[in-house]
Amino acid sequence: MNNFLQGKIMKPPSGKFPTIKICVLLFIVILYAESFNLISSRSISNLKPCPTNGTKPKSNDKKTQEMVPIADAAWFNDGFVYDPEECDFTNGKWVFNSSIKPLYSDKICPYISRPYSCVKNGRVDSDYHYWQWQPEDCTLPKFNPVLALKKLQGKRLVFVGDSLQKSQWESFVCMVEWIIPEKQKSMKRGTHSVFRAKEYNTTIEFYWAPMLVESNTEFFTIRDPKKQIVRVDSIMDRARNWTGVDILVFNTYVWWMSDIKVKALWGSFANGEEGYEELDNQIAYNLGLRTWANWVDSTIDPTKTQVFFTTMSPTHTRSADWGKKDGVKCFNETKPIGKKNHWGSGSNKGMMRVVEKVVKRMKVAVTFINITQISDYRIDAHSSVYTESGGKLLSEEEKANPRNADCIHWCLPGVPDTWNQIFLAML
Repeated sequence: MNNFLQGKIMKPPSGKFPTIKICVLLFIVILYAESFNLISSRSISNLKPCPTNGTKPKSNDKKTQEMVPIADAAWFNDGFVYDPEECDFTNGKWVFNSSIKPLYSDKICPYISRPYSCVKNGRVDSDYHYWQWQPEDCTLPKFNPVLALKKLQGKRLVFVGDSLQKSQWESFVCMVEWIIPEKQKSMKRGTHSVFRAKEYNTTIEFYWAPMLVESNTEFFTIRDPKKQIVRVDSIMDRARNWTGVDILVFNTYVWWMSDIKVKALWGSFANGEEGYEELDNQIAYNLGLRTWANWVDSTIDPTKTQVFFTTMSPTHTRSADWGKKDGVKCFNETKPIGKKNHWGSGSNKGMMRVVEKVVKRMKVAVTFINITQISDYRIDAHSSVYTESGGKLLSEEEKANPRNADCIHWCLPGVPDTWNQIFLAML
């Protein structure tokens, strides 16, 4: 997957030694080196200018001071240079760091859906909160909620997709909402959910479209996946809600994997559901994504709208993938997979190649938020048995049965916070 988007974040000055002095000394060294032909013109051209060093604001609120500076977020971004050619966010490892603190909890943020509220649902182990993603050759900046809101000021950010995209949206909202006064924020829930930060004149929205194109099961009027029929050429009914948006973040994957074959229909359901054709899921996925791509290319003005695509979120339903032949799914897992470049059966490379090929042909630039590899290590961070089924929380007896473990969705706080950390670095 070498063609998927990569990102470069340069390390900020660490400094006890003043930045200006460093720049002066560096300038002197370059002058002397030039006179002795010790530095080539090529190496000089690659030097990055020294950043302007701001002053970290003080806060009387101890919790706020520990988490993020509120008064002025500009200093936090100084010195970071986004360079997709030099750093791959997906190449790294999870490092345990007991000193890091999530910006929110599922007991405090009121916007987390019950299936992702693992602590509220009885999960007592907490190590999964303290694994920090560390790229090998660059620094991924911390998520700064003030910086995020300033970047979104006067804009609409809309996440479009399935329940995994919904968890990314809820994560993003929870990571910023705690710094907003109660009277300055609101939430409207529905097929199209809208969180509004009034002071910033911004909305952070989620639109439910699990396959992007239409299907007869997406609103659960039909709950049997075997009866799912997908209108692979139909997107306009929902896409009209995505026009005029400043930042769009799409995803779709899991719903296409409910069976080996997908029942694909062209035209209206009113013409008769029996008119479908059974296709391999990759072929149907390609058709659906091409419909989405055609809409983006024909509708989106790239000078006004940024388009992102979150790559597939891996499932961990086969414990043999990580060497536990006697295990059952992700049940009772408490540590990430340590094997470098692990790739499990729940991440379908063929489907990933479909997305890559479709996006390559598009006129409008689409930025990948490539979360697949980094998430594939995290067998410990799923909702597992700390979730609900049929609208009800699992009973203690049901929690004891590993086959009830949800190894698709993620606990919040958790892995989707890292997705948003990468996303913010790209904005």
